[in-house]
Amino acid sequence: MTRRRKVSSLAPDRTGATIIEFAIVLPVMLAMIMGLGELIYQTYVQSILDGALQKAGRDSAIQGGSENTAVIDSKVATMVQSIAAQATFSATRKSYASFSSVNPEPFTDTNGNGVRDPKECFDDINGNNTYDLDPGKTGQGGADDVTLYTVTVVYPRLFPVMSFFGVAPTQTIRAKTLLKNQPYATQTTITVKSVCT
Repeated sequence: MTRRRKVSSLAPDRTGATIIEFAIVLPVMLAMIMGLGELIYQTYVQSILDGALQKAGRDSAIQGGSENTAVIDSKVATMVQSIAAQATFSATRKSYASFSSVNPEPFTDTNGNGVRDPKECFDDINGNNTYDLDPGKTGQGGADDVTLYTVTVVYPRLFPVMSFFGVAPTQTIRAKTLLKNQPYATQTTITVKSVCT
């Protein structure tokens, strides 16, 4: 048998081709499975955080809630850490006089450029004589105030191997709720005045 015949007899031989094809497909398949697993896990953690945040927001809005924010926040952290044990947690609260106040302070745009320039008048919603893009005050606020409660959670990814694909080793999720405090007392109101400085 000549050398040419040996080579030509091997051409139709397909043994071992499956292993090579599997070796090519395996990394792509594993990346897709891990990516899907990460996405499902993130959705699960986000839904737990959303539910815990809504409950905590309602608990904060009742009378005495502003004195118990640390306890309420720790309950949210406990709920999230029950499924993401190494998660770190931060919470912020900002209070506003009404739902319409959760915007930059309105101003008179005399030159029509869409930006508040010096000397253009604005409505000082929070009474600090300064134009604010966010006129909220830090904290839960008082009776009838509207509170923006924001929670940020950072947790390690489910599959650390994802960093080989250029993905950060941690995942950050955030949830917000905007609730009105119960009218358990008379609301402190600030007279909105127009300031032109």
